Amino acid sequence: MPRSPHSAPNAEADIVLIGAGIMSATLGSMLAVLEPSWRIVVLEKSGELASESSDPWNNAGTGHSGFCELNYMPDPADGSKPAAIARQFQLSRQWWSHLAEEGLIDPSTFIHRTAHMNLVFGENDVDYLRRRVGTLRADPLFADMELTEDPERIAQWAPLTMEGRGTVGPIAATRVERGTDIDFGALTRALLSVVTANGAETGSEVLTGHDVTGLERRGDDWVVSGKAAGERFAIRASTVFVGAGGFALHLLQKARIPEVRGYAVLPVGAAFYRCSVPSVVRRHDAKVYGQAEVGAPPMSVPHLDKRVVDGEEHLLFGPFATFSTKLLKRGRLTDFFRTLRPGNLAVIAAAGLQNLSLVRYLIGQLAASPTTKFEQLRRYLPAARRNEWELVPAGQRAQLVTPDPRRVGVLQQGTELVVSADGSIAGLLGASPGASTAVPIMIDLLTRAFPAAWHRGWKERVMRAVPDLERRSWDAEAVAASQGRTDRALGLGSSAEIR
Repeated sequence: MPRSPHSAPNAEADIVLIGAGIMSATLGSMLAVLEPSWRIVVLEKSGELASESSDPWNNAGTGHSGFCELNYMPDPADGSKPAAIARQFQLSRQWWSHLAEEGLIDPSTFIHRTAHMNLVFGENDVDYLRRRVGTLRADPLFADMELTEDPERIAQWAPLTMEGRGTVGPIAATRVERGTDIDFGALTRALLSVVTANGAETGSEVLTGHDVTGLERRGDDWVVSGKAAGERFAIRASTVFVGAGGFALHLLQKARIPEVRGYAVLPVGAAFYRCSVPSVVRRHDAKVYGQAEVGAPPMSVPHLDKRVVDGEEHLLFGPFATFSTKLLKRGRLTDFFRTLRPGNLAVIAAAGLQNLSLVRYLIGQLAASPTTKFEQLRRYLPAARRNEWELVPAGQRAQLVTPDPRRVGVLQQGTELVVSADGSIAGLLGASPGASTAVPIMIDLLTRAFPAAWHRGWKERVMRAVPDLERRSWDAEAVAASQGRTDRALGLGSSAEIR
């Protein structure tokens, strides 16, 4: 599907998407359906698609439904954020289902049924989990969440978490059986195939090995320039989307749009333990999330995950924080410094001072020995054997710091869409849970960047594919209808069948 850097792109396009990750792929698939005559050009720096945060080994791959991410609900009485994420994820599922029903993507390559669980220890965390479940169950999107404090019941749900545990103090677990595991790399490639499906007629294409180094406004258009195989290239387009992960801020700064003034990013890396031993892997079929350490960044909640990558099953545990000044896994050590501007230095300094617990956490993680790290795994899998697990590097994240007049700089949990005043250029900043909520984020972009087209006919077509887009209240009937339709379309069976 992608062309090599030796194939020079044509000089003009309707829209250029920078970065071949889940965000560009999602937007590209929408535009390919809504405007099949447009020429869409995707430019990817590396030689592979979805090689950064969308790669399955560079992200948690949960399919965020808000079921088990405890860091999204620090107050057990406030379930607003998990509920918002669960609703957004339903919309993403609806778009994928539409493409599957149209025969444009094969869901069996990227999504699989996997229960989502929590496992916590100690009276304080057990009490927290009880109250969290009590709050969430009042929402129809979480009504089937199970809670147990019985070790034998937990052993039935996730045998490896209890095997060899010995004396058990206060312990509790939750489970939602209808959770999913998503290979976002495979999903990204599937969505990009929608972009190139009619490339023979439109010239739409995905180009790897194209490093974008310039964004310049010329008249009503943008000129996107860079290097490929040692040669310069330039493409003129009326609209540009920057979906370049941690490098997005730097490119938007190059475009000199005022909307990114004061924004900053802090690089945070990670590593995971991975097990691919079949006799171990087949005995664990869940994503088990625990309680994060004090000060841990949003993406650092410990979890023991069942993963399906390229049809093969694995277990993953982590993450463990690492540090580099790179903003991309395949980036340069100068990446972070290239984002520094006079307008965001105070923002970064203030964010550091206001989050000393995060600084202490990162220092502790970096100083932790391999033995210490493996003991963290054994807290969730007591019988784990060192020779069956390998520590593998994951991706780089760019933790977003937003300017705030009152506090100067605020660490932002999640993602933020930045759109220029005229809608001609946009980009996405931040990290988790971006991939799982990519569809509503990109629909938001469509409404802001293309308001005339949205009201002229796009909205009606999107609403047919994503019927709950404007739903404000999810009752039991609406949840059942959405889950039933998307389960069938995505080949997951019905929710009723797994209860």
